[in-house]
Amino acid sequence: MTVLQTLVDLGVAQETLTRMVGVLVAAYLATKVVRFVLTAAVERIPRRGVTIKIFIPVARVLIYGTAAYLILGPLLQLSAAQLLAVSGLFGAALGLGLKDLFAAIVGGLVLVTERPYQVGDKIAIDDDYGEVTDIDLRATTLRTPDDSAVSIPNGTMFTSNVSNANDGTPQMMVVVELAVTAAADVDRASAIVREAMVTSKYVYVDDDHSFTVLVEDESYYRTIRGKAYVADLRDEFAFASDVTERSLAAFASEEIEVPEAPVHASEHR
Repeated sequence: MTVLQTLVDLGVAQETLTRMVGVLVAAYLATKVVRFVLTAAVERIPRRGVTIKIFIPVARVLIYGTAAYLILGPLLQLSAAQLLAVSGLFGAALGLGLKDLFAAIVGGLVLVTERPYQVGDKIAIDDDYGEVTDIDLRATTLRTPDDSAVSIPNGTMFTSNVSNANDGTPQMMVVVELAVTAAADVDRASAIVREAMVTSKYVYVDDDHSFTVLVEDESYYRTIRGKAYVADLRDEFAFASDVTERSLAAFASEEIEVPEAPVHASEHR
């Protein structure tokens, strides 16, 4: 037995049923039109693409919410005040059951106004790091260095630190860390790391994007941290690998000792 037949058996007037079907069809078509228009706007204004895309699910909720309001009133024979009260109770009950979803949606709206990151940025949220490939009303999708897609609810931004490595620019700082023994010639080791960075084909240096080498003295070894920018954030790991490989080769050639067990040699944002 269909839903419409059940409603007829319950005494719902044919006129009311026709109106319900019309409202649902109109709501469906309206969501299609809104999605088409907003998607076309994204193509025309790519810089505002993230903001526009987030409003697609918002428009869908508003359209179907309006449709539900228009259907339930005649169906349940409720006055405007009664329907508003029922809607409030239903919304409260739904909110308690889907509070995490609502938090994610609010987070999505905050992303539109504050824009802490955008598609193409390299960001870190808690233990997840990668390139932002998509932002919708509910979640942000990251592509990790291991090529995994991670979906992070937007509500997480209210309780976690968000680190943005490039903040909308193609240039990004990369930090390469290597370790040498406490007895090693740290000045020569630093010079080797500096030379490896400035001669890398991936490095980007100008007045606003400088490079530096820092030395940190640990208990049994010293850490050399080379910090420089790459011209294209997609070269982050290629740059780090290039500098590390050539630095270690130079260390071996000049008999600069490194700790027997790898202490730390990785990239950080």
